[in-house]
Formats: sequence, structure tokens, C-alpha cells
Amino acid sequence: MDVQQGIVDRVGGDEAEEYLPRLAAAVRAARGAGITVIYVVIGFRAGYPEVSERNKSFAATARTGRMADGDPGSAIHPAVAPAAGDVIVTKRRISAFTGSDLEVVLRAANIDHLVLTGIATSGVVLSTLRQAADLDYRLTVLADGCLDADPEVHRVLTEKVFPRQADVVRVADW
Repeated sequence: MDVQQGIVDRVGGDEAEEYLPRLAAAVRAARGAGITVIYVVIGFRAGYPEVSERNKSFAATARTGRMADGDPGSAIHPAVAPAAGDVIVTKRRISAFTGSDLEVVLRAANIDHLVLTGIATSGVVLSTLRQAADLDYRLTVLADGCLDADPEVHRVLTEKVFPRQADVVRVADW
């Protein structure tokens, strides 16, 4: 989720360089096991009609011109590029469910178990995990398939918060 060029660039550094190959390995493993791969991206229409000034983070994004139609930063990072048969869902808020058709896609495919990865652990992963748990999905989080700008927040979420609602494992163990 949200592994888009502009988001990866903001994280940058050694963390992103180590993260992307792990995530690519998880995607290959999923495809090899016949698991549906769904990419969730944040995206807005030109002019940001979905963004309220009351929404602090997305109003700031709208002022920068990022993540709108045509922004190269909104493309899925090439290290984990979608393949034929993968699904791309565009969301309009932090959670993968809010403002998207994700739940329709999941229901149509009879999917009841989600394996979550993405940037940021404290953003899309946390929000999606909480909403998915409330919707009664079985959940697995690939701890090292998630990335956050704050390593301590990532650690607390993956070691203390997420295990209450999900199985939390490393990519290699999954």
C-alpha cells in the first residue's frame, strides 16, 4: 500500500534500498502461491475535489500538487511494479478502504484474509489494519514489508499494537 515513487523518495536512504527488495520478494512469493496481489495507491483528481481544507494532511498535499492525476510521484515504484492480473485500487484517504472500491474487489474475489504491507506503518498500514479488523478480515502484517519514517513508531506498532488484531511475521518467514 502506498509504495509510490513520491512516497518512497520521501523515505529515501538505506531503509528504502533495503525495503524494496524485501517487498518485491513478498510480491513474487504471493504471485507464485496464486495469491491475488492488490496494490493500493493514494490518488486525487486534478484540482483535488476530494480534499477538504479541514483535512490537515491532505490539504497540505493538495497545496504541493503531489499525488494528483499525472504526477509522476504517484506511480507505483518500479521495484514492485504490477504485473498482468494484479489489481490497482485508488484510495482518497489514509485507510485503503476509505474512498476506494477495495471492499468490492475483495468481496467479488471471496477474499477473507489480507496480508498487509506498505508505507507508512503509522499511516496506511495502521488505518487499514484497524478498519479491516472491524470488517472481520483475517489479517497478517509483514513487519519488514512495512516502513515508517520513525523506526520506534514502526517497532511499537508491529511488536505491541498489531499483534492484537493480526499475525505479524517477517517476509522471509511468510
